[in-house]
Amino acid sequence: MPKIALVDSGVGNLHSAHKALEATGAEVVLTTDAHLLAAADGVVLPGVGAFDAAVTRLRALGLVQPLADLVAARRPLLGICLGLQVLFESSEEGREPGLGLLPGRVRRFSDEPGLTIPHMGWNRLEFDQLDCPLWRGLAPGSWVYFVHSFYVDPAEAADRAASCLHGSQRFTAAIARDCLWAVQFHPEKSAATGLRIIENFVATVAAR
Repeated sequence: MPKIALVDSGVGNLHSAHKALEATGAEVVLTTDAHLLAAADGVVLPGVGAFDAAVTRLRALGLVQPLADLVAARRPLLGICLGLQVLFESSEEGREPGLGLLPGRVRRFSDEPGLTIPHMGWNRLEFDQLDCPLWRGLAPGSWVYFVHSFYVDPAEAADRAASCLHGSQRFTAAIARDCLWAVQFHPEKSAATGLRIIENFVATVAAR
């Protein structure tokens, strides 16, 4: 099985993400070492919390360029929740620039009557990229678990791999471009569907 580097972003979902990856049989190393990231077969970038704090930590750890190098080299990378948002150029949540690995901006849900923000709980996926390897074995409308007030708005619609509705607002739930994948929801908290998504990522890494 492949070696997966889990970026130690100092956030609360590391333990559950680590366990979910190990459940696939992958060898998992929790690290902030750029050399270990480069040596791994695939990388997972998790995250919860505030945009500015996350990108500031990645810069302090010296991981911005190594992550950009991985993407440029088409090495498999999976972002989770805030690990999706920091891939983009900027966010309405903060002032710090994002990593800029994908064009677009992170936006806050608009207020509307009866809408709860943050968007918290289970929601159904609509697949925009039917051939995305993350969705193998999953039916459209599969349920996954979200906790977020902000969502990514890709500049290029082709990057959108899945969408959801929150109130009347359709938002990007996942992106995919080459070997870069990222999801707004928490697969490690999404029961059998989430585990299948993680298994699909690991299997895609193993097949390279």
